[in-house]
Amino acid sequence: MRTTTTLATPPMPLLAPPAVFDGFSWCASDTLQWAHPANRPFDLTTPVDGSDPARMVFVFREPVDFLPRELAKLHAFGLGLEDEWALAPYAIDDATDELFARKIRPRDLLWLAADNLNALFWGLHDWSHFHNHGPFEERAWNELQCDAAALFWIWINRAVIDLDDGAWLHLHRAVTQGTVARFAAEGKAIDESVRASLSAKAITELRSSLSSS
Repeated sequence: MRTTTTLATPPMPLLAPPAVFDGFSWCASDTLQWAHPANRPFDLTTPVDGSDPARMVFVFREPVDFLPRELAKLHAFGLGLEDEWALAPYAIDDATDELFARKIRPRDLLWLAADNLNALFWGLHDWSHFHNHGPFEERAWNELQCDAAALFWIWINRAVIDLDDGAWLHLHRAVTQGTVARFAAEGKAIDESVRASLSAKAITELRSSLSSS
């Protein structure tokens, strides 16, 4: 009833000022197990506009008592879920803190259920949070790092997602508009070098630069 794919999620370079994180890449990201319904196409049409992602949840591999939880089947449909528990959608920050404090590798505890592009983007964005801990005092910078990671991970996995280059470029434009808007809301400007690092060209070329480093 479900299609399960292992997505590559290699570590990202630090794009934000070092002080934004007190545990940047404390656990090097490598892969994320992702599932979506097998009996219908993955929905590539959902807008990525900053709204709460519907039909997305991180499912626990085993129950834990240190994080808020809800039944996974309340948030992810068509996957044959029954009594499986999932991270409560409001508890992303809790998970970021607890995984870091307990030094639990995220992929050992969680897998992602997401049946649409908006959900997958935000799931990958949150996956970056889980691997990079910070006090969240610089929200725009923290989110920039996670936006870039999610965009890069979707780019390198676009074949298994069945996302063409044009659709990825559309996604990139929508995401980076939101990135810039967060800085504007905080009354901050983005340095031109940072803008360049967020460009579609820079993100799509990250794989070669990471493999050569």
